[in-house]
Amino acid sequence: MKINEQIRENRKKAGLTQEQVASYLGVSTPAVNKWEKGVSHS
Repeated sequence: MKINEQIRENRKKAGLTQEQVASYLGVSTPAVNKWEKGVSHS
């Protein structure tokens, strides 16, 4: 399983939105979206 798939799967298992994950990590929502799409790793 690719890292982007793991991020998405674990976020959904935790019942969190991308916005909630972004807020917790101190990053933007589009950053989380890009990670889940496999577009960006930073």
